[in-house]
Amino acid sequence: MGQTARKSDAGEWLLAREFAELAGVTVRTLHHYDHCGLLKPKRRSGTGYRLYHVNDLERLEQVVALKFLGLPLGEIRRVIESKPSSLGQALARQRAGLLEKRRLLDKALVAIGDAESAMANGKPAAEMLRRIIEAIEMQNDSNWMMKYYSSSAQAKIAERAKGFTAEMQVVISRAWKEYYRDLNALEKDGDPDGSKARELELRHQELIAAFTGNDPEIEAGLRALYEDHANWPAEMRDRMKEFAHG
Repeated sequence: MGQTARKSDAGEWLLAREFAELAGVTVRTLHHYDHCGLLKPKRRSGTGYRLYHVNDLERLEQVVALKFLGLPLGEIRRVIESKPSSLGQALARQRAGLLEKRRLLDKALVAIGDAESAMANGKPAAEMLRRIIEAIEMQNDSNWMMKYYSSSAQAKIAERAKGFTAEMQVVISRAWKEYYRDLNALEKDGDPDGSKARELELRHQELIAAFTGNDPEIEAGLRALYEDHANWPAEMRDRMKEFAHG
């Protein structure tokens, strides 16, 4: 019906259907990227059809790859229209996030394997099942928490997490609960000489440092996380009530 590729001095131009086939996407996807401003056709045919240049394939491949890695379309547009360093930073951030997910998945798989072995040997599996739940909850937490951290901070967190065990998580969770318990008691009973308040402040700094390693970038992300408390997932807010102050 006259819908064929067009030639020009600048090279080959393809109709949306042909370009979609070449790129391995659907025409509907191309239309969506056009509306989003991610990949707009530079020409129209005499009958109004979208025309894409073969050189547009590189940009489309970037969009598809970044979308596969989990970047939202709005961020993809910002990244590919910015300096090359922005793309490198986005990839570094996604790599750090994927490494952390892999670490947590490995931990969940180990916990499941331990539970299966315990059940096969006729041992109580309750403790093992609790570890499975903790491992999966840690993974879910990581999925949304990382958006508050810069790409370099995420990479540092992933590196620090390599030596973090489930046992360490239990110890730290207990320490935070005890901290808030003592803080609430302090406000209720008073502190005439201020010694208890100073001791609690020191404990608070040590607990924060256990996560951040006193790194300014990680500390900045942690502040942003807690400042956005109102937008936390409901499940996370419920789980954090046991650590609440007051």
